[in-house]
Amino acid sequence: MATAFMLLVGVLIPCWGDFRLFKKRFMKCSHHSECASDCCLMDLDRAGAFCAPRARMAMLCLFQTKGALNIICPCQRGLSCITRDPFCSRRCHLI
Repeated sequence: MATAFMLLVGVLIPCWGDFRLFKKRFMKCSHHSECASDCCLMDLDRAGAFCAPRARMAMLCLFQTKGALNIICPCQRGLSCITRDPFCSRRCHLI
């Protein structure tokens, strides 16, 4: 049993970087599914897009769209993108 475990560890450790499927924050992207945060944010200054973290509590938010890029990121898990005041934009709040 220990031999099988050591053999498995010996195979997986050198290849560990190959298992990374998602891009990290601030790396260029072309679709939200490429990012670990599931948010590929438009960068109008540089005419591109980058992976950005999801919106936290009380931050501006928009729902995840079917499109490839986001204008504003959706909320983190456990938060809802709602408006509590008709004159204010949507923000992340606890469910």
